[in-house]
Amino acid sequence: MTKHAPVEISLHQRRRAPTTVELQAIPWLALLNAQEHLRACAALQVGEALPGDYVCRVGRPVTYWFGLIDGLLKMSNETADGRNITLIGVPPGGWFGEGTVLKQENYRYNIQALRPSVIAGIPVETFHWLLDHSIAFNRYVMNQLNERLGQFIAARQSDRNPNPDARVASSIASLFNPVLYPRMGDVLRITQQELAYLVGLSRQRVNEALSTLQERNLVRLEYGGLKVLDIAALRAAVFD
Repeated sequence: MTKHAPVEISLHQRRRAPTTVELQAIPWLALLNAQEHLRACAALQVGEALPGDYVCRVGRPVTYWFGLIDGLLKMSNETADGRNITLIGVPPGGWFGEGTVLKQENYRYNIQALRPSVIAGIPVETFHWLLDHSIAFNRYVMNQLNERLGQFIAARQSDRNPNPDARVASSIASLFNPVLYPRMGDVLRITQQELAYLVGLSRQRVNEALSTLQERNLVRLEYGGLKVLDIAALRAAVFD
């Protein structure tokens, strides 16, 4: 009997309705009135991404506005010579791609899961309906766009910084933006390998940088992650 290779089920095919706990983890839902909330909840879908799964891919048409309920994602792109460049990391509570959804254009970046992750999304049509009917939702999206601009400017500056310690500090600080990632608190659950993927350095070099940051009392290394001790100093960290 001929054995057939297992059929891969896409993230879109694995989508389902969100649980009550998952809905409570979506920050902008609490801003909506009763009618808007009902419509958004009816349209929301979630999917469980495996490590390496793509949530968005370069060139694909936008169909959903996505957010992360649990896990860790990275946004990346490729240069003309084929090099992969990580743009930002996305921790739980982050929603992303609103600029692409607003313009309804194809994705210009990849979003990929670094660990098992729960992804939420609302269809483009629902996103635009909320824009048309909810002032609070408009303000949320406007704040997202403003903060995202600052985040990308900081990421661009970090990429040009030749000092690996400063790059690691900047990458960690970017994950503690209270507007973009309101659920972060002061503890980042991340492995050194995951952080290496986000920064674009080797795991060994990231380990050295984290030791330097801990010596300067900017972070404290803990089992399964790190605790930020001084976010302002971490953002402003300068290294020789």
